[in-house]
Amino acid sequence: MPLNRFTLPLLAMALASTQAHSEALLQDFAGHKIEVLKIAKPGAPATVVFENGSRITLDKWDKVIPEIAKEANVFAYNRPGYGKSDKPATPRDGKTVVEELRKLLQQQGLQPPYTLVGHSLGGLYMQMYARAYPQEVQGVVLVDSIYPGIIKKPEDFPLMTRMAKYVFLNSAMEAEVDQINSTGQAMLAMPWSDDIPVVRLFNVPKSAGAVAVDLGTVNDDEQTRTMVKNMYPKACKVIVDSDHQMQQANPEVVVTAIRDVIGARDGKRQPASHCS
Repeated sequence: MPLNRFTLPLLAMALASTQAHSEALLQDFAGHKIEVLKIAKPGAPATVVFENGSRITLDKWDKVIPEIAKEANVFAYNRPGYGKSDKPATPRDGKTVVEELRKLLQQQGLQPPYTLVGHSLGGLYMQMYARAYPQEVQGVVLVDSIYPGIIKKPEDFPLMTRMAKYVFLNSAMEAEVDQINSTGQAMLAMPWSDDIPVVRLFNVPKSAGAVAVDLGTVNDDEQTRTMVKNMYPKACKVIVDSDHQMQQANPEVVVTAIRDVIGARDGKRQPASHCS
C-alpha cells in the first residue's frame, strides 16, 4: 500500500469552508477567543473529542457528530487560526497543541477518559495526546491520519511547494505544517500503551482515475512504510474506498469506528469484523 494513499495532500486541497457548525460558540481561553462546540449528554459513558486536519474546520464533522451525540458527550473546536478562532500566540508544534486542547477540555468541565478522533494532521496530534496522557484516553480513532516520518522536514520540500505553502496557507496553518516532521519525531520518543483501543481508517481509492498527490512532501521509502505499517499492532485497520475527507464522504465508517472504540473499553462490543 503506497504511503501517499493515506497522507494529506497538504497544499493541493481546495479552500476549506470557514463556516463553523451552527451550534459552535466563541469561548474565552487563555486571553483569546476559541470556537467551541460542546454537546453534553447527561449520563453518557463517553466523551468524544474531535481534532481537525490541516486547513479543515469543525463543520466537516457535521455528518458524524449528530450520530455520536445520541450516545456520548461531544467536543469539537477550531484550533487558533482556524474558523473564527483567534490567531495563535503560541508555537504550533504538536506538544503545544495537545497541552492547549487538554486545558480547554478541563475548562469546559469535560472529564477524562476521552475517545480521541483525529483526521489527518489532527490524527497526529491525537496520537501524541494518547502517548502523553494514556490514563486520560479511552481509545483513539485515526481518520486517514498522518503518521510520524511521513512528511519531510519543511526545508526539504521542493521550492514550488514552499512557495505554494506561503501563498495558500495562513500563518497558523503554515506554522503547523512546518512542525509536522518534528512533532512526529517527538511523538516517537514517547511510550505507547497497547491497552488503548485504536481504529485506523485508511483511504485507499479503488477508482482507476484516483491520483495520489504529495507535492514532494512525502517520505515514501521502505523504512518509513514499514514503520507506519507496524505501528499499533493491536489496532483495528479498516481500508475504505473514499477520499481524504472520509468524515464527509463515508461518515458511517467513522461513526462505526468511534462506537467500536467506545465499546472496546466498556466490554459491550466485540472486535469489529471489518478489521483487517
